[in-house]
Amino acid sequence: MEITHLTPDAEGSIAWPSFSNDKKAVVTLGAFDGMHLGHQAVINRVVELAHRHDAFSIVILFDPRPAFVHGWAGAHNGEEPTQSNVDADALTGIDERLRRLEEFGVDHVLVVHYTLAFADKSYIFFLGQLTGKLGMRTLVLGQDAAMGKGRAGDVKHIANLAAATGVFELDVVDDRGPGEVRIPRDFRPEAPTEWGEPADPLANATKAERRAWSKKNQAKAMRAWSSTNVRYLLAHGRIQDANAILGVPHAIEGKVVHGEERGRTIGFPTANLGSETQGYIPVDGVYAGWLVDGDNRWPAAISIGTKPTFSEKTGLHERVVEAYAITGDWLDLYGHNVRVEFVGFLRPQVKFDGPDQLVAELKRNVEETKRLTAWHCPLLPYA
Repeated sequence: MEITHLTPDAEGSIAWPSFSNDKKAVVTLGAFDGMHLGHQAVINRVVELAHRHDAFSIVILFDPRPAFVHGWAGAHNGEEPTQSNVDADALTGIDERLRRLEEFGVDHVLVVHYTLAFADKSYIFFLGQLTGKLGMRTLVLGQDAAMGKGRAGDVKHIANLAAATGVFELDVVDDRGPGEVRIPRDFRPEAPTEWGEPADPLANATKAERRAWSKKNQAKAMRAWSSTNVRYLLAHGRIQDANAILGVPHAIEGKVVHGEERGRTIGFPTANLGSETQGYIPVDGVYAGWLVDGDNRWPAAISIGTKPTFSEKTGLHERVVEAYAITGDWLDLYGHNVRVEFVGFLRPQVKFDGPDQLVAELKRNVEETKRLTAWHCPLLPYA
């Protein structure tokens, strides 16, 4: 897979590469944050059509996320975010998205630095560039996709343009998932108060109860397979529901740094991730999952807590992520770039009366982690 990074000029124009005068391209575009099942359906369709027509498969990947750029500008008098401003709501970093695209067999990824000037171009101008420069013969989109100035280029308008010009085809993929969900308009992370995986609060609700809940929370309808829904689920500890949409365990990545080392004193040494993590950090709590270092992979009990300090980069309180790898071996991971994967919520963060109660609870967390990861370690030193 070839990766090309492109930055629009001050007017929002891009110097698109030219791949071949004889070979056409099947193209899709978006941020693809999270690479959930809806995204996968679109990408797989691009690769399928490219193979069928002996064409290039091309993904135009926006980074940073358009929602982040527009949201930042709206809150900062039209200014765009800089590289030092971290998008704490991004489900996946750019490296993870590129790795996943390579797994799908995409030929070319064009990483476009998303700017307000670029966003101000009309969808007609943009699609003209794709057909003229990239040789696009087919554009693949999800059902509610929209592009161009004011998001005027929805699926209906693009289909009309394709029919009128005859220079490209539009292929629309059902990327919505199983129905709609209701998500509070301005939701905030809310940690569960009970032990165990949180349930859907509307699972057994009547229609009247659903309407009342939606009105109270100013909830809006959202397709089930959406990055917003995944973000909402992770912000409420519903890891298993989020993973069902992602198709893989949700993960974050970061460098292991020295922590306060209190876990080591009670027999539970942890790998502490630094503040420069990639990926959306779920709400505070203790989770079951995996700690991955290169080809090495260990079941892990993961603790997430919030510091009282405030981060200038993210505009949020700083978070602490600690992973206790369940292994009989001593691990020295300082300085390693590791991956933490989440498979289930275990319990909220609570204050214990003393170290004995804490150790007893940590042992229970380890056993539950082993169960959820379907793994058993007879050499576990502290279980």
